Amino acid sequence: MRKWFIIGSIAVTALLIFWSFYWIDVLFLFILVGPVIIMGIQDMLQTRQSIRINFPVAGRLRYVFEDLRPKIQQYFVESDTDGAPINRNERSVIYQRAKKQIDTVPFGTQLDVYAEGYEWITHSIAPKDFHHMDHNPRIRFGGRECKQPYAMSVLNVSAMSFGSLSKNAILALNAGAKIGGFAHNTGEGGLSPYHLEPGGDVIWQIGTGYFGARTEDGKFSDEAFTANATRPNVKMIEIKLSQGAKPGHGGILPAKKNTPEIAAIRLVKPGTTVFSPPFHSAFGTPEELLKFIQRLRNLSGGKPVGFKLCIGRKTEFLSICKAMVKHKIYPDFITVDGGEGGTGAAPPEFTNFVGMPLLDALAFVDNSLRGFGIRDEMKIIASGKVLTGFHILRAMALGADTCNCARAMMMALGCIQALECNKNTCPTGVATQDPYFMKGLVVEDKKQRVANFHKNTVESFVELMGAMGIDDPEKINRTHVYRRVFMNLVKTYEEIYPTIPEGCLLEGGDVPFDYESYMKKAAAESFEA
Repeated sequence: MRKWFIIGSIAVTALLIFWSFYWIDVLFLFILVGPVIIMGIQDMLQTRQSIRINFPVAGRLRYVFEDLRPKIQQYFVESDTDGAPINRNERSVIYQRAKKQIDTVPFGTQLDVYAEGYEWITHSIAPKDFHHMDHNPRIRFGGRECKQPYAMSVLNVSAMSFGSLSKNAILALNAGAKIGGFAHNTGEGGLSPYHLEPGGDVIWQIGTGYFGARTEDGKFSDEAFTANATRPNVKMIEIKLSQGAKPGHGGILPAKKNTPEIAAIRLVKPGTTVFSPPFHSAFGTPEELLKFIQRLRNLSGGKPVGFKLCIGRKTEFLSICKAMVKHKIYPDFITVDGGEGGTGAAPPEFTNFVGMPLLDALAFVDNSLRGFGIRDEMKIIASGKVLTGFHILRAMALGADTCNCARAMMMALGCIQALECNKNTCPTGVATQDPYFMKGLVVEDKKQRVANFHKNTVESFVELMGAMGIDDPEKINRTHVYRRVFMNLVKTYEEIYPTIPEGCLLEGGDVPFDYESYMKKAAAESFEA
């Protein structure tokens, strides 16, 4: 008996020792792993940071490096750009305004003011009081034949299609537009339920594929167009002739993004790569384009109708102007897209080497309309890397009435420029149709950020106007912006892009020498030079 008692005692003691060491190990492991588990749960439950939702714990490293970067920059001199589409200073301003954080900077100017290309505006000794100015100026769109004019904000969401962007991104953009009272361009991918559900103002873009307004064989349909164009949310119609990122190429929807839902909205076959034709089948000449505009205006119940293009051959735009004068048919607006415009999928040769840059294009379009004496018949919208209040003012100096913005709106949604747009693997859920990544973009949080960015950027623009002694966007002109052309040579925009005389391009007018050859080739009857 004593023997078994000793054996039992030893066994119990050994078991107790074993369990004590086991629980120590368990406790030790919990001390190491427990905080990680807790952080992971916190990341998945929070709604403000998409990266943390989609990549629990590991995603936190991005924000650690983001916090360290300004400190590191104190010791390393960096160039103005890091190879990404938008430089770091501009990205920081966008994020701060979207999150309602402090967007002021210490230690003054962060740019080399003596570098070629540096720009600035003239200020006044007698500035206007910002607090007594209109903080949300609006511009009336709608010409003489328009029955439903629209008062548009000076900054709006540029064309980005559902399909290229996720449904959560579209919902957040439109809900932000509803909160802030600005417009949301659908892009050429059709008018989806997500453009309509939040109730924000919509500009419906009609591209060469006529998505949402087409027959089964891809032709334009009056009936399908009318059904969507007469919706109360749709405030204006935009015909896309070309876009700055890939002019003359047509849009692309990768097969990975062409889900059954998207295919049903666009009336195409799901799971296939969809290539929009490079040109429209509904018209083929400048005169036919204007008649198509008139047709859409009538079908929509008299809403403003215009067209969007990236300037290529100058003769083609001058041909459209000649057709306007000849037939006295005018679009309500023209959207000028710069060759630097962005996209999720396009050949690099098109993005880098095709299309006139925005500033040159704006000056040309504004001058051409003035030369034909028809500038007052329509408005001009500028689109192409418009990110800040200064960019809005600069565009207006060259002739724009309002601006559209895409990149910065995407960043307000949480875009980190991962450059995964064309792979369906966007880590923040902005440019993807993958439900796993899409869940990271929480609409309720991001819609407010979109509204915040718009409000703060427009107020920045208004503050700049006040500093210039101006209280109305229509008073901005090319003499207000200076550019350092060379180290010892500074010119105003008026000197770089001289305004041509009103009516000088009409028959019998004194045509400027740099327009002579183009005017001889331009014809209202054809785009062929």
